[in-house]
Amino acid sequence: MNLKDSFVTLGCIDLNRSVAFYQALLEQPPSVNLVDRYAEFQLPGLRLALFVPSGAHRGEFSGASSPMSLCLEVADLDAAIAHLEAIGHSPAGPVVTASHGREIYAYDPQGNRLILHESR
Repeated sequence: MNLKDSFVTLGCIDLNRSVAFYQALLEQPPSVNLVDRYAEFQLPGLRLALFVPSGAHRGEFSGASSPMSLCLEVADLDAAIAHLEAIGHSPAGPVVTASHGREIYAYDPQGNRLILHESR
């Protein structure tokens, strides 16, 4: 797998409230802010992204499930999927086309969500 970048994302049902909290906590505005969809904070050594999950995935971001995901940007999503399968962790569903490119969900042995995505 040829990684290009990694960052932490939090799924937020109430994005505006979360953006306001992190803006206050980090004492900086988001470096990217797509109102009601996505916000991103650039921190030393880390990008923190907040997003509104799609309707089909909202259940994963409420209740006992953790809203945190580890996003791994890959150069070739098909090769990354093959690598996941080779190590015994097949993706949890089909490839999804999102506004930023193609992505797939997978889970680590502890059930932590991974989002592997290939930018457009």
